[in-house]
Amino acid sequence: MPLYETVLIARNDLTQAQVEAIADQVGEIVGAAGGEIRKREYWGLRGLAYKIKKNRKAHYMLLGLDCPAEAEKETARQLGLHEDVLRHMTLRIETIDDAPSAILAKRGDDRERDRGFRGPRPAGRFSSGRGRERGDDREEFRARPRDDADGMGGMGGEE
Repeated sequence: MPLYETVLIARNDLTQAQVEAIADQVGEIVGAAGGEIRKREYWGLRGLAYKIKKNRKAHYMLLGLDCPAEAEKETARQLGLHEDVLRHMTLRIETIDDAPSAILAKRGDDRERDRGFRGPRPAGRFSSGRGRERGDDREEFRARPRDDADGMGGMGGEE
């Protein structure tokens, strides 16, 4: 039987369990035709490049299918009719890779990198003020005394 990869994008107001239920419906269609789902990955709630049906975020799901062509056509038809599925795309592939997809592998690398120690932060011009004493302000920001008593500073008055 031919092998397919299907990526579906579901509305952001659904829960993960509801997205899994959509994948279960696909599994029932494929199973009725004598096929099976070999790979199933939930990629999570991710931002979209542009709005799709007023949604800025969506749930992504990858399915690796081993099924006849008729089952894939019926799956595509059902996903197109499903009101919670914003988009779907199916590709015919040679083999289904059992390793995590690039999306999941990248997400795991990002999490490991964020947890590590990054070293001391450099003290910049606009630092939070740590290390300075309270009265140790810079000279250029101190208030300057006025030159004359009227407070006009020689501007706009008669001379």
